[in-house]
Amino acid sequence: MEVVIKTVLLAWDAQIKRAEKLFNGLSDEQLLQEVAPGKNSGVYLLGHLIAVHDAMLPLLGLGEKLYPELEEPFIKTPDKSGLTIPVVKELREYWTAIHSKLSAQFNALTPEQWLQRHNAMTDEDLVREPHRNKLSVLMSRTGHVAYHLGQLVFIKRD
Repeated sequence: MEVVIKTVLLAWDAQIKRAEKLFNGLSDEQLLQEVAPGKNSGVYLLGHLIAVHDAMLPLLGLGEKLYPELEEPFIKTPDKSGLTIPVVKELREYWTAIHSKLSAQFNALTPEQWLQRHNAMTDEDLVREPHRNKLSVLMSRTGHVAYHLGQLVFIKRD
């Protein structure tokens, strides 16, 4: 089982590094562009990924959110909703902070802890559906990053 968990953690790390490389390769102005006409902007997707990853802390029992104020503009409402959002420079700093925290927390979990229930389910739920555990959350969030990376590659580069 340890090999499987390590494989999932390596996949997460790879997607985060790919996203980081992509975000770092785009200027603040480029991130303001939409990935396609009428679709999300790069800055919205950056904020969205930060907010979703921040929500993993309480979901996995690893602590409180660092940026709860990002939930409303980046999870509960769509892009171009008119809500005030942080500037790109701040979001870049938030990206680094949340992923540093998650990395430290993830590496501290034992294989047994990865197979425990997450906080959106009960012990009874886990008995019925043991595959719905902390590791499955990480797997789904890894796919989520990859999905949005597929959108972000369409931002025009100079």
